[in-house]
Order: sequence, then structure tokens, then C-alpha cells
Amino acid sequence: MPDQPTPPPPGTAPDVPQLREPDLPRTAKDRPKALRTGWTTGTCASAAAKAAVELLAGGVPPRWVEVALPSGRRVTFAVAESGLDGDAATAVVVKDAGDDPDVTHGARLTATARWWQGTGVSLRGGTGVGTVTKPGLGLDVGGPAINPVPRQMITQAVAEAAGGRGVDVVISVPDGERMARKTTNRRLGILGGISILGTTGIVRPFSTASWRASVMQAVQVAAAQGEQTIVLCTGGRTEAGAMALLPELPEVCFVEVGDFTGAALRTAAGHGMTGVVFVGMAGKLTKLAAGVLMTHYTRSAVDTVLLGRVTTAAGGPPELAAQVDAANTARHAYELWESAGLLRTAGDLLCGRVRDVLARFGGGALKAEVAMVDFTGRTVVAATRPEWVSCAG
Repeated sequence: MPDQPTPPPPGTAPDVPQLREPDLPRTAKDRPKALRTGWTTGTCASAAAKAAVELLAGGVPPRWVEVALPSGRRVTFAVAESGLDGDAATAVVVKDAGDDPDVTHGARLTATARWWQGTGVSLRGGTGVGTVTKPGLGLDVGGPAINPVPRQMITQAVAEAAGGRGVDVVISVPDGERMARKTTNRRLGILGGISILGTTGIVRPFSTASWRASVMQAVQVAAAQGEQTIVLCTGGRTEAGAMALLPELPEVCFVEVGDFTGAALRTAAGHGMTGVVFVGMAGKLTKLAAGVLMTHYTRSAVDTVLLGRVTTAAGGPPELAAQVDAANTARHAYELWESAGLLRTAGDLLCGRVRDVLARFGGGALKAEVAMVDFTGRTVVAATRPEWVSCAG
């Protein structure tokens, strides 16, 4: 199994990809100590928003504020500063990203709150929060780049402090526009600042060599218990979907592989395992279908041209293939397939390509199967095994 690029076998089809497993970025090399987890921008924004509303409601600047993570766990944050200005209250929480190489570490997540005549929470983006200008991100074009889970966290945190009153909240990030220059936001059509992100509320160092080591260790543990099949998932949502899909397998078989599919496959084959199931969303599957086995965003990009070829192979008309070829993201391509009624057919072909890459990388030692889930992670929309489709939930 290759550490260096490996060309396709002689005599194969011209679009069979070269296998590649890029090295980690320099900032993510091995470190002598275990890496600390940190907090997402979404969690910090929810804490700042709650602090601002507490000040608005009670008139007393809070020193600490407690918010809920999506898991239900509650965590406490120091409020860096807060103040009243007329009818508005503002509070700041400073992001600690732990040891993840994150450009938003130290960002000052700032929330400004005012009472309003409506009900519930009106949430807007301010200075330093990006504006969505292209489709394919699961967010409204023209709206702020505040992802769905952070929106829910902010809304819950504000509701806890608002006493039933309507609140208008603006999230801003001073210097966010500069930070965004070090991200892929502009390429994705997010302009003017960073995104407010997070699905669990916690930043785990997926992109580090320590995480790679933990993936390898997890595979080794499963093999040591006599398991023959390893199920690789890209994160918490896909893992939940995979567990629903394969309830007969013990928990030890499921590994949050992050970017390190190649390392997991090499370890599984090296320890005598015989099967691998990969469960993922469209973006990671597209990178794998292109032969990229280490999918850190700094070392690989989604190849929507490949997805254009898949569209054609699935029977899509030339104009749809051209749209997919030019898509902003893999999610955008997914949405185009879905709108055209081609999601199942094209998704099955994409999964088949990934299966072939995994089997090639495993040197024939691993039988591979692949499932693509929707963006909730709960529903299988395409797979190499037809009976899996729509089984997760």
C-alpha cells in the first residue's frame, strides 16, 4: 500500500485515478504531547450571545456564562468583556482552539443583543462574519455564514437568558476578514469574513499526526478483538449513520477516520482484517474517488470535474454535466444531482469508484463497500450495496 503516488495498473481505463496519500502540513507534524481539544466558533458565539442577553436582561456584566453543547453537555466560558450602549448589550468570548492548527484561535467572538418586537431570536452576521454568495453550502445565498448547528446553539443559549422576550442578535468577529484569507472561504463564495462552524461544539485535532495515530490505534484494537471488518466514518454524524446501518457490528468496529483513510486501510490490512466499509458524505467520497487517501483540506481539493464525468456516466444530459463540472462544492454537485432526479444513480457510481480505490490501496487484502449519506448523516442515499439505501436513520 503506497506512501508515494501509485499509477493505475496497466491496461485500466483512462480515468482510473492515481493513488495518492499526501503528507501532513508542516504545522500538523508529530508533537511530544497529546493535543488539547478546543472550542468551535459556534460554541464561542453561543457563549458570547448568552452573555450579551444576560447583561441586557439584568444590567450586570457577567464574568462567566454556561452554554449547552449539542450532546447536552454544559460548559462554562469566561466573558472577556461586556458592556451596555443605549439599548444594546455587547459581550466577547475569546476562542481557544486547543492544539488544532486553526486560524481562528484567539478570535474574539462578539455578540450584540437588543430586544425586539418579534418572538424568538433574530440572528444576523456582523463585521468579520462571511456572507454566502454561492450555492452548495446548505445556507441561504446572501445570508451569514453561520452553519445550522451553531444557529441552534446560539438560539438555545439566547432563549435561556431572554425570559421569553424576542431578541435580535448580531454575531461579529473583529479581524475576521483577515483570518478568512487563510481559509478556503473565498473559493467557496463566502466573502467578507470567517464562517461560524461546528457540529459537536468541540474542536478535535483531526488534522494532526496525533489523530492519525489514534485512528491506527482504533483499528488495531478492533483487530485485536478478532473483528474482521472495520467501518470508517469521517466524523460523528457519519458514525451515527453507520451504526444505524450496521447494527450487527460491535461499537469497536466503528472508527472516526477524519482525513486518514490511507493509514486506517494500511493498518487494517496489516493486522489481517478482511473487510472495510466507508461511510461518508459527498465531499470526502469525491476526494477518495480521485485516489486521494489523506484528505486534509490543505493537501487536496474536491474534484468537481470528476463529478461531471460521473454525471455523464449516470446518463445525465450534457448541460447538467457542465453544471456539475463547474459546481462550487461537492454539496452543490449533490444538490444538482438531487434536483435532476439523478442522486441515486450518480451516487451509486461515485460509491463504486471509491470502492475500487479502497480495494486497490488495500492491495487486494480488503473487500470494500461504500455508502454515501446525506448531510444529516442519517440517511443512506447511495451505496455499493442496494439494500443499504435509506437504511440508516
